[in-house]
Amino acid sequence: MADLQDDEDLPLGTGGAGARAEEQADAQAEQPRPGAPEPAERARALLTEHPVADGHSGLPWALSRLTWYDLELGDTALQTDLPRLREGAVGAMFWSLRLPQAYEGNRAVSATLALIDLAETVVRAHPEGLRLAHTASHTADARAHGRIACLLGPAAATAIDDCLGTLRALHKLGVRSLTMSGTRWAGEAGLSRFGEEVVREMNRLGVLADLSGSSAATVRHTLAVSKAPVLFSRSAAHALTPHPDNVPDDLLAALREGGGLCLVPCTAAQTGPALRDVADHLDHVRRVAGPECVGISGMYDTESALPDGLQDTSRYPQLIAELLDRGWSDTDVSLLTWGNVQRVLREADFTAKAAQIRRAPSTATLDRLDGDGAAP
Repeated sequence: MADLQDDEDLPLGTGGAGARAEEQADAQAEQPRPGAPEPAERARALLTEHPVADGHSGLPWALSRLTWYDLELGDTALQTDLPRLREGAVGAMFWSLRLPQAYEGNRAVSATLALIDLAETVVRAHPEGLRLAHTASHTADARAHGRIACLLGPAAATAIDDCLGTLRALHKLGVRSLTMSGTRWAGEAGLSRFGEEVVREMNRLGVLADLSGSSAATVRHTLAVSKAPVLFSRSAAHALTPHPDNVPDDLLAALREGGGLCLVPCTAAQTGPALRDVADHLDHVRRVAGPECVGISGMYDTESALPDGLQDTSRYPQLIAELLDRGWSDTDVSLLTWGNVQRVLREADFTAKAAQIRRAPSTATLDRLDGDGAAP
């Protein structure tokens, strides 16, 4: 019989103490590493590299209702100011130019121009904190210089007053998103012929179509016509909360095919009363539409009731920490906060440059194409 060897005489990896050491190492690898960053710490680190691009801020309209404000020192009348934006790691914001439903025609146009003028005034007054941006490169440059990029839009569709020339003028003033609802050319039955021409001209200019609040037929019709990605600027999952502005799963799947973006709002009515409810909607949209098609809309300063834990723009790190705790990867979080908005802006700009080579500015009018202007 061969002599037995002590464990310590066996080569490592062939049994004995070496095998036990490997088993212990494997067991330790399955346990959380001592000193591994907590979700809150990871969230802060991620947001330093990939800040939040907020898809819908009501700041312009909120400021237009005030006689005095100071975004640098902070204002209790607002949910947004520079200290809270910095605390929340916000790198870019879409400044909504939405109007009350009663605003139509010339009133809608003039009110939108007034909001654009106010936005420019606010940015000029805070040059160390804010910078107007029109493209993905502008937003990246603003971030590189420690500024928060401010993009104008979505504007109300009524702001173009059924005129493509007005659309072009608003684009020159910086508008980069237009809501496709509340008009005669985009209704329950979809887009009219003039509505299709509006989408084509938006593609040529680089103006994103915002489909929040649009009918299912308009969503599908716009997805079929548009060569650029589309947005839902303030829509959550209808499967979880049957709010009229939320998106059903079949349209989220269609959005995935078209490379669009659903920006989930932080509002109690559309997502629920707590931060975890917003996280539930983000989970659902990511699962159905894909991690490349989900983003965040704070909906701050829009008079919407906000979930507990997300009372102002400083609270985004808590939301990101919740997602990390649920198992979101660093890559998916970086897409959610910054990458997806940047992609959509880049693709809209690329589509516009290609379209401008092939297509002159449209001279179409609603009366010529639609007669009475009714959608089909």
